[in-house]
Amino acid sequence: MTMAAGADETGRRNDWPPLRGLKAGLRRVFDILERGAERLFSPALNPLAQLGAISFFLFWVVAVSGIYLFIFFDTGIVDAYSSVEWISGPHWYHAGVMRSFHRYASDLMVVSVATHLLREFSLDRYRGTRWFSWFTGIPLVWFLYISGLTGYWLVWDMLAQYVAVVSAKLLDVFPIFGEPLARNFLTPEHLSSRFFSLLVFLHIAVPLLLLLGMWIHIQRISRPKVNPPRLLAALILTALLAVALWKPALSQGPADLTRVPAQVGLDWLFLPLYPLADEWGEWSLWGLLVGVSVMLAAMPWLPPFRRAPAAAVDLPNCNGCNRCVEDCPYEAIRLVPRTDGEPFPHQAEVDADLCVSCGICMGACPSSTPFRRVQDLRSGIDLPGQPLAEVRESVIAASAELKGERRVLVLACEHGAGGGDVGGVVAFPCVAMVPPSLIDFVLSKGLADGVVVAGCSESACFNRLGVEWTKQRFAGARDPYLRKRVPRERLATIWASPFEAGRYQAEKAAFAARLGTPADAAPRQAAEEGDARLEKQA
Repeated sequence: MTMAAGADETGRRNDWPPLRGLKAGLRRVFDILERGAERLFSPALNPLAQLGAISFFLFWVVAVSGIYLFIFFDTGIVDAYSSVEWISGPHWYHAGVMRSFHRYASDLMVVSVATHLLREFSLDRYRGTRWFSWFTGIPLVWFLYISGLTGYWLVWDMLAQYVAVVSAKLLDVFPIFGEPLARNFLTPEHLSSRFFSLLVFLHIAVPLLLLLGMWIHIQRISRPKVNPPRLLAALILTALLAVALWKPALSQGPADLTRVPAQVGLDWLFLPLYPLADEWGEWSLWGLLVGVSVMLAAMPWLPPFRRAPAAAVDLPNCNGCNRCVEDCPYEAIRLVPRTDGEPFPHQAEVDADLCVSCGICMGACPSSTPFRRVQDLRSGIDLPGQPLAEVRESVIAASAELKGERRVLVLACEHGAGGGDVGGVVAFPCVAMVPPSLIDFVLSKGLADGVVVAGCSESACFNRLGVEWTKQRFAGARDPYLRKRVPRERLATIWASPFEAGRYQAEKAAFAARLGTPADAAPRQAAEEGDARLEKQA
């Protein structure tokens, strides 16, 4: 496998061996699940690839259903439970169904958030410049659980009583109240209706903080997906409705402060740690919660992250066209006023703190034209660890390794199945780093009889938009596009994860078998003459 010097020093491999092994194991599990989901739903509707958008959608489902329920809810020691029973009894067909929607959408949001966190960890999408999204995501877990806990209190059944007593004991370890909070639950006389009014306020205020945190969470992401596809959203709503009708959310009997609940049915998605408060004690449980939170928040820097050099602008070759700005998945590039006196209003500027060195900007630059014959090949924006001139030389060197009648050159993403191939392979941080003109260069110069662009799996692109941008460029829907003169039958795309090496090799072999006799000299000579005319015009 040919790779430019430094291209593998991206900082993504400097993990501790235990972490690397854990990620590999989780990724294999997710890969199996995702391939099954793609076969069932299609890559575009794969729910595991849209967990963030699904979480946003479920938040709005919970918010709308909560507002609807609040119309029928009464605060108070007695009124709270009776109003909830009225919702689930005589008015089960609308308010009761909405209560179940509210409950199960909340549970599903916990599942989607937890799975999203594990998936991003397994894909190594939390280090370097991605630390911001990971770090701001940790408080969201706390806000989500606090929102759920205050919701359980409002029902004021036996489960609510259990949650209230344990929560009060957990809070009482800190001297933040004038008197122990648990005293409010000693007898019915200690608990007032004003306490329920406070709970209603918290159950509204905390989700608002959660929404604010979710907005902050996506601020460093270009084109964040906050809405799943409509069909997937409809499937989620249908599933929630089916569960709501099959197993309606019901109360567990009224709370009674004169006795301790003997047995309650726990919601293990929101309350898995509450039984530990009795087994371990309040301080031990707090130690576990705070310790895990601190560890998760510190993970982007454990071990210290070695970052690859950020993309660099070559000002004499930059005309401020804005393509690199449009294509950057991480908002790392912006246009600023021109500084060299050239007759262009703007120039590109890279924020090194946000750049992940994916090279997508280099593939977007109109000056990335490897088919030119000039020796000094320069792009308006380049990747120091794998500059365009070096890419051209790597491609020429890799093509020299090709043998046989049907020579297939592979341009591979180092995070996909093609990145592990050997012989006639050039690896990149992302296949969207490959300018379409490079494929034109390979085929028109006869360096190979066919080109395979091997990227990540469609639903798990390491650099978010690499697969999508590559598809659009090849289809002529996005600049820079693949020229019409390039014979499409000599180009294949394979989107495969590192665990799909078998499928990758099979598709590559099938593509090679489909290739006919190499292009004859006449079309090749005509292409070269066209290149010469372009060079003169340039």
